[in-house]
Amino acid sequence: MCCSVAIIHADFFARIYTYHATLSGSPQGSILSPVLSNIYLDKLDNYVETVLLPAYNRGDRRKINPVWLRLQNQARHLRKTGQRDQAHLRRRQMQQVPSQDPCDPDYRRLRYVRYADDWLLGFSGPRHEADEIKRHIGLFLREQLKLELSETKTLITHARTQAARFLGYEIVIRHNDHKHDRHGHRSLNGKVGLNVPLDVVRDKCARYRQHDKPIHRTDLLHDTAYSIVAQYQQEYRGVVAYYQLAGNCYQFNRLKWLMERSLTQTLAHKLRLSVTQVYHRYRATLQTDRGPRVGLQVTVERGEGRTPLVATWDGVSLARHTTAILNDAPLSLSIQAPWTELEQRLLADTCELCGSREHIQVHHVRALKDLRRKGQADRPLWVKIMAARQRKTLVVCRACHYAIHAGRMVQPALLDHPTLESRVLRKA
Repeated sequence: MCCSVAIIHADFFARIYTYHATLSGSPQGSILSPVLSNIYLDKLDNYVETVLLPAYNRGDRRKINPVWLRLQNQARHLRKTGQRDQAHLRRRQMQQVPSQDPCDPDYRRLRYVRYADDWLLGFSGPRHEADEIKRHIGLFLREQLKLELSETKTLITHARTQAARFLGYEIVIRHNDHKHDRHGHRSLNGKVGLNVPLDVVRDKCARYRQHDKPIHRTDLLHDTAYSIVAQYQQEYRGVVAYYQLAGNCYQFNRLKWLMERSLTQTLAHKLRLSVTQVYHRYRATLQTDRGPRVGLQVTVERGEGRTPLVATWDGVSLARHTTAILNDAPLSLSIQAPWTELEQRLLADTCELCGSREHIQVHHVRALKDLRRKGQADRPLWVKIMAARQRKTLVVCRACHYAIHAGRMVQPALLDHPTLESRVLRKA
């Protein structure tokens, strides 16, 4: 039976028989879930690395394909005898067949990767051996870890004809007989490729269009132009940065066009201008790592001797970045607080807890109701201030920000002002 490249992609039921009988498992999206997965599934990692990989990996490389080798010998003979046209025809035929034997019985490759409870196996070999690997893993999980594989999510995919989903990417095996390196050899065939799923692009575009046309966002009309541009840029940069490893990252060109049209329409509605006037007012040349680009830029001056606040749109490259590292740390001056005049508070450049002017950041809460939990005895100072001001954001210095997240007491320097103290006590 001819060998193939298979991808086994799996997930688990959250059903642990030995320790706890829970209906929902650990909270989805919490920090606890991947930590528990890494602890509990460490035995699966060891089983795959010590048992399955040695059992199914063999051979250093595939043998030469006899059909390809015969065509090569014919082309060499025809070229030596002066029949260049026939030699060129043989060379073209060589490009249509693999140079190595895809059915080599002495060659197998198995690769394994896991992230939390999501894992992937890449196997170069026949289908019946891929089924064996799946049965071995299912048996190990059932007997050793008391887990059951989800049959609807545990799939065996032929990677040359289909794509497997893993962590938001599509995993495929590339094939292109016309892509050559500098030596004239086919350089792409058999390589593992990452793609952006097209449904991800469609879902991201849906927020910025209605009836297949770009629309403005009414939820941002009460923000300043600086905040609106920064919000759009952060949303676009976050999506593109995650998919930098994809070979078809250019698919986000459609998203970029829609977001830019939505952005300019939002600014036009807010400032009562036309879209053309918005471009004339905010168009700028942005300096990027790949040269200058034309985009939009809003600058807010902060007085003499102080760096202005600058929000830009565009300047994000859609070129594939094979060594990209995902940086999921939020920006210190994140703009996600409409209706609160955040720009003016940032311009003050002052911690709203201790009065410091160094390393100013923004602390966020998901909702104001989180500040008014029942049964909470003595609420911290920062909670009282945010509740009194009816704000989901608090401009603080780095030290106070760390203290808030660590649950430590923050120095109440600003409560020395009687007006602020009375307002906090009255409304909190």
